[in-house]
Amino acid sequence: MIQPGLMMDQPLLLSSLIEHAAANYAATEIVSRETHGPVHRYTYKYCAARARQLANALMALGLERGTCVATLAWNNYRHLEAYYGVSGNGMILHTCNPRLQAQQLIYIINHADDRVLLFDSTFAPLIKALAPYCPNVRVWICLSEPDHMPVIEGLTELLCYEDLLAAQSAGGLWPEFDERAAAALCYTSGTTGNPKGVLYSHRSLVLSALTGALPGLVSLSNRDTVLPVVPMFHVNAWCIPYAATLGGSKQVFPGPRLDAPALYELMEQEEVTVSAGVPTIWLALIQHVEQHGLRFSTMRRTLVGGTAMPPALIAKFADVYDVEVRHGWGMTETSGGVSLSTLSATQLTLPAADRHAIAARQGSVFFGNQLRIVDESGAPLPQDGVAQGELQARGLAIIGRYFKEDTSPLRDGWFPTGDIATIDADGSVQIRDRAKDLIKSGGEWISSIDLENAALAHPAVALAAVIGVKHPQWQERPLLFIVRKPDQPLERDDILAFLATRVAKWWIPDEVIFVPSLKLGGTGKVQKTALRQEYADFLFHSPS
Repeated sequence: MIQPGLMMDQPLLLSSLIEHAAANYAATEIVSRETHGPVHRYTYKYCAARARQLANALMALGLERGTCVATLAWNNYRHLEAYYGVSGNGMILHTCNPRLQAQQLIYIINHADDRVLLFDSTFAPLIKALAPYCPNVRVWICLSEPDHMPVIEGLTELLCYEDLLAAQSAGGLWPEFDERAAAALCYTSGTTGNPKGVLYSHRSLVLSALTGALPGLVSLSNRDTVLPVVPMFHVNAWCIPYAATLGGSKQVFPGPRLDAPALYELMEQEEVTVSAGVPTIWLALIQHVEQHGLRFSTMRRTLVGGTAMPPALIAKFADVYDVEVRHGWGMTETSGGVSLSTLSATQLTLPAADRHAIAARQGSVFFGNQLRIVDESGAPLPQDGVAQGELQARGLAIIGRYFKEDTSPLRDGWFPTGDIATIDADGSVQIRDRAKDLIKSGGEWISSIDLENAALAHPAVALAAVIGVKHPQWQERPLLFIVRKPDQPLERDDILAFLATRVAKWWIPDEVIFVPSLKLGGTGKVQKTALRQEYADFLFHSPS
């Protein structure tokens, strides 16, 4: 018989994170750009007190524990208060992505059975459009002070957040309950079919925060100032608001201003040391810095995910601006990050090109999670850096079943991610492509990610996307879309000649289409589904 330990048994709850910060980092700042412009600042001490006020206010509205409370909000201090005030009180925080189509938002609000919705005033027109189709939402709360409350015609149950908090005390203790209780709800982006809900537990989110804050991973401590550009409505901003609170980091929130000049100004003003976001953010930021001859005074590392970061951009950050890029991988279904590329002491001694190639991988797995690759029959493949198969995940913070669905998506206890990857002998993961984005040409596979990264290395290319298009001879061939940088001349033959020095000859696209912009989805990724639909009947000029 196994002898049980004789230690205290306290549940892992999100409320413990904010109370830990308030007790140990009381004076550390939380800085936030308001929706209407000014910069707001206060401390963990006051954030914790206001989170308790919010919890008391929601109870005063008659909400029961286990109720879903939705948000439509930017990265700001009131949204952070909701992270703790809602979940800490035993309710479920449902962060809604305002970049989704209105029909999808209506679907997820009703599917989640949200009873209260907190929103930034920016989204007042969206709320007006959604409200008639969301009958279960009893109260709409604008995250604002009275002076900036919007007028929304026809919305009778509209409350002011600051008025709501002012009527409540910050007293009382956070309730204790099972750490496996639901804490937060996020929906997938729903590129095909309706979005699916992923219901996180307190346990999974606390463990994600603990592992993410470890040295060598996200590495957030009380010496850091972190600015998460990744939205708080997308996979809980990769759990950074939890990990930063646990570590006592100063947190800086950009609000609705996500343009490169505003981000750079805030980074410099608040002495940001680490940031996080998708590659499109960093492409725009580097272009701004280059155009104006600027430098980063304090920022020393950036976390990148969502889609592949071009090695050329990684090299520029590292070699020109002395900013380390930590490239990661994760999904809504994995509570955020699962793996991250951080160079070891030995790897740091390698030549620059080799270092950047390693940094471009998705890296090693966080403690508590496992990754493997399998073939089409589901048989595991070797971790030799060569074998390529579908990536599967399991672990402490991986989905077991989608919200309100009876069947499990797991296969033999593993979650199939839909990504195609390799894993080397040291456990380092490299995503080759999404399964649906791989291009099969003449019986061989072409990685759209690798082709895009090669194109993005050209100094005149601002953005690139590659899709597979039917071909009469080769089954599929790559079609390349290019967005030029402003005032940069670039023609078809120029980019094809450039690619010829970087990829196999048979990978080179048969056609190049120059476009003024590429449509991005709610998470900052190019919407390839839309491109495939628009160019489904594209005809190549001649077989190659």
